[in-house]
Amino acid sequence: MTMQNSVTEADRALKTKHRAMWAQGDYPSLAAEVIPELGAVLVEACGVRPGQRVLDVAAGSGNAAIPAALAGADVVASDLTPELFEAGRAVAEKQGAHLTWQEADAESLPFGDAEFDTVLSCVGVMFAPHHQQAADELVRVCRPGGTIGLLNWTPQGFIGRMFAVMKPYAPPPPPGAQPPPLWGDEDHVRALLGDRVTDVRAERRTVRVERFETPEAFRDYFKERYGPTISVYKNIAGEPERAAALDAALVDLARDGDLGTGSGGTVLEWEYLLLTARRAG
Repeated sequence: MTMQNSVTEADRALKTKHRAMWAQGDYPSLAAEVIPELGAVLVEACGVRPGQRVLDVAAGSGNAAIPAALAGADVVASDLTPELFEAGRAVAEKQGAHLTWQEADAESLPFGDAEFDTVLSCVGVMFAPHHQQAADELVRVCRPGGTIGLLNWTPQGFIGRMFAVMKPYAPPPPPGAQPPPLWGDEDHVRALLGDRVTDVRAERRTVRVERFETPEAFRDYFKERYGPTISVYKNIAGEPERAAALDAALVDLARDGDLGTGSGGTVLEWEYLLLTARRAG
């Protein structure tokens, strides 16, 4: 077996693992119940208009793709995990949105060069393990003068900190893989896109989350529905002491982040980076 074939097999195995991770739990309900507004925020920032050709990369169940379609665009929602599409199709039908759903790897998109007017991703492409490959694909499929729009959790924000909490309990990352929250670092994203883009606009914002009555409710919700959290607990299955330690650490994270300003329950603010850019001609 050649070195190239070995790399290909390793990459295929990694992607199979990622697909399975996101297929477990219930990410569509989490996106709909906890962060429903984020997709529309990104679509508005990108200035999506009727008649535009739009690609949502790592679209999941269409949190951004559906608002883009409702804005009148011709939308393709692509994701490595097509198991997420069923829930998205149901929401799209209910809202009267018409779009195409297509299985696709963010690091090797099955689309032509300069095929789309807008290429966007809402807390999606950040989970592709090889950041530069994914960024290269975002640029490649966007036409010159078109818009690239990204909304990703920051390393310093709540979800970035959650990944830091889970890291000691997770299996070691494969060679070359980079942490997802780096996509929420402006300097990192600028370096990935390089001089292939202009008119970069970046802003840190927060989304207010009041879904959870207690810190324990937050932990249990993510243990049940969020693929990365489920996978970490599976990694320490049979190690009750470590599982208990992770239980406590996630509760502490939510307790530390609780703003305590709501009428009841836990109030959290999750920080994200909203970045748009224009592909250079």
